Amino acid sequence: MNKNELIGVVADASGLTRTDAAKAVEGVFNAITDALKSGDEVRLVGFGTFSVTRRKASTGRNPRTGEPLSIAASAQPKFKAGKNLKDSVN
Repeated sequence: MNKNELIGVVADASGLTRTDAAKAVEGVFNAITDALKSGDEVRLVGFGTFSVTRRKASTGRNPRTGEPLSIAASAQPKFKAGKNLKDSVN
């Protein structure tokens, strides 16, 4: 399912127009993104938790040449599925 299909499903399920459903979906995505940017977690009980994991700088190797290269520290978004989501998929 892509974003446009998700908007269509939300519109059908809620009775909203596609335009209003698109605004709602964008609003949810923006709220999650803003919370993660500020270092907060987003917990949706039964669905899952969005969080940010910090990775330390490390040294890797170029697979072609074997030369060492430095990998910069970074922040990675992470999602952990909740119990209800896991149970519904299984």
